[in-house]
Amino acid sequence: MSFSDKTVLITGAAGNLGRAVASAFAAAGAALVLLDIDEHHLRAAYPGQDARRLLLAADLGDGGAVEQAVARAVVHYGRIDALCNLAGGFRMGPPVHETPADTWNLLMDLNVGTLLNAVRAVVPKMLAAGGGRIVNVGAGSALSGKAQMGAYCASKSAVIRLTESMAAELREHGVNVNCVLPSIIDTPQNRTDMPTADPRRWVAPRDLAHVILFLCSDDARAIHGASIPVSGLS
Repeated sequence: MSFSDKTVLITGAAGNLGRAVASAFAAAGAALVLLDIDEHHLRAAYPGQDARRLLLAADLGDGGAVEQAVARAVVHYGRIDALCNLAGGFRMGPPVHETPADTWNLLMDLNVGTLLNAVRAVVPKMLAAGGGRIVNVGAGSALSGKAQMGAYCASKSAVIRLTESMAAELREHGVNVNCVLPSIIDTPQNRTDMPTADPRRWVAPRDLAHVILFLCSDDARAIHGASIPVSGLS
C-alpha cells in the first residue's frame, strides 16, 4: 500500500499507538499531520526536522483550537486524505450507580468529545476535496457492559454508533468511516498496571497500526461502518 500522494492526520500522535501509526504511514510514504495536546511531548516523540511531517499542539477538547490546527494543516499540505482518531482515555470506575458526574464527563469528553471536534473540523475539508478516510478507535469491551467499566464501555460504544452513523451519512460522498476494536494494547503503562499478565497475548501497537493503515487505503474502499476486532490472543 502506498500513501505517497496522501496526507494523514493523526490525533493522539504522541502516544504509543500514535507513534506506531505514524511510523506505518511514514513508511508507506504519507505526509503526516501529528496532533496532540502538548508540544513538548510531540517533539520528544518526533525529534528532528522532516518536511513530510507537521507537528501541531492543540487541545482536542477545544473545538476552536482543533479548527485552527486543521486549517493550518490544510494550508500547509492542501488537503487531508485520512483522519485517524486515536486520542482517548481509560478509567476504571465504581459501580454505575456510584459513578460521579466528573468521571462520566471525563470519559465522554476524552473518547467522544475529541472525536466530534476532530470530525467537525476535518469532514467539511474532505467533502470539499471529494472524499477521504476516517478511522476511529473503539474498544472490544464496548461490545458489552463490564463491571466497574460502565462509563468507559458507554463512551466507546458511542464511538461505534457514531462510526456507523457517519458511514451512513458520508458513504455517498466518497468518505469511508470505520473503526477498530482493540483488546488490551501492549504498552509500557499496561505492563506496569498488569504485571502478572502475559503481554504476548495482547495487541502490539504496530499490528493495530497496520489494520488502521489498511482501512485508510484504497483496498478498503468498499468497507463502510465496520467495527473490526483486533484482539491478538486475548
